[in-house]
Amino acid sequence: MSKTIYLECSRGISGDMFAAALLDLGADPEILRKQLDSLSIEGADIKISRVKKAGLDVCDFDVVLDKVHENHDHDMHYLYGSHGGGLEKQAKACEPEGAGGGADSHHKSGFEHDHGQNHEYSHEHRGLTEILEILRRGSLSKGAAALAEKIFRILAGAEAKAHGVPEEQVHFHEVGAVDSILDIAAAAICMDNLGITHVIIPQINEGRGAVRCRHGVLPVPVPAVVNIAADYGLPLHIMEEEGEFVTPTGAAIAAAIRTGGKLPERFTVKRTGMGAGKRAYEKPGILRAFLIEEETEVESDRICKLESNIDDCTGEALGFVMERLLQAGARDVHYTPVYMKKNRPAYQLDVICNPSDVPAMERIIFQETSTIGIRRMEMDRSVLNRSAGTVKTVWGEVRVKICRLPEGVRCYPEYEDVASLCRDHGIAYPDVYQEVLRECGDCYGGL
Repeated sequence: MSKTIYLECSRGISGDMFAAALLDLGADPEILRKQLDSLSIEGADIKISRVKKAGLDVCDFDVVLDKVHENHDHDMHYLYGSHGGGLEKQAKACEPEGAGGGADSHHKSGFEHDHGQNHEYSHEHRGLTEILEILRRGSLSKGAAALAEKIFRILAGAEAKAHGVPEEQVHFHEVGAVDSILDIAAAAICMDNLGITHVIIPQINEGRGAVRCRHGVLPVPVPAVVNIAADYGLPLHIMEEEGEFVTPTGAAIAAAIRTGGKLPERFTVKRTGMGAGKRAYEKPGILRAFLIEEETEVESDRICKLESNIDDCTGEALGFVMERLLQAGARDVHYTPVYMKKNRPAYQLDVICNPSDVPAMERIIFQETSTIGIRRMEMDRSVLNRSAGTVKTVWGEVRVKICRLPEGVRCYPEYEDVASLCRDHGIAYPDVYQEVLRECGDCYGGL
């Protein structure tokens, strides 16, 4: 059965906010701890707690670092300083206890970022190969391991593009640090534990201004976030508020899990999870995740069924009348072999059409066949909620029908599109059809 979540990223997105939201949504904290422990990463522990944000009870996921590994993730003076437009002072005035927040620091996921020259913090450098090896030697579930690897690869591609080097030459600084590995692994573990198959993200809000990193002061959105948004079609909205609300880690997670950007017209909310951000801004940082279920009420309409038994028309004539009826707007046309009086073999013509189209359908039947009578019946019909979509395959695009049932989504590839790809590329029909269904599962979920 498919599960859909809607992410409301009105205050951006980061790794710790996302993990906290899914824990609040029902992910098992014991499974999370067990799988994270299997990575055997030293220098950090995790803390799952409840905090107050604007009077709301919100889940907080925190990677607690020892003195060797601690960093400036939530140090507003370091991140913004004099270039922050007074943002630090404003934030502290609004939330003096430091309980506000937006995203976690950009430095958690930057390329070769530093925290300044006057601080003696540990700076661990790991390449993508080393990070993936850490994930593979752990006991993460198959789905969690695959998703974590996907997130890191998206991140590596964005950083390589930002700095103009091949991916294999990217050596992460903070992404290779223990807190970022645990944030990304936690996000993947929680997603897999909840069995989420479809993620809707209509918009991700980001701030403006600048943020400090090793290479100096970067504009917000930072280059890695911009690259991810461009490469994966993430819909960004720039707010008037200054500050970095979308981290590269958060953007990479969104890119890895997003399957759609449009909410169903009608849905019910089964559960809500709220994840807390750490940094102090005027408005508190909360990422909300809604477990939703689309209302798939079966629709009803009325159709008309026309029947006629025909025993003295050629096959060519019957084929031609079918073409004319479909071109004129018939919903469906089919023939059934029957035996008439005196055991005479014949065909029963059945036409399904809208009641308003009956006169035109009957006129075609009388013109093109030898029948002298047509039976007419109006019927009530139940119809599943459905829509049209497209999926991309390695051979090209294919149109699909998307039908929604209470148990999930069912997709049907359009025959002509599948057949066209088979002819163009010399591939067997079942192979193309199955590939389209796999892509449908990734794009729309499925039974």
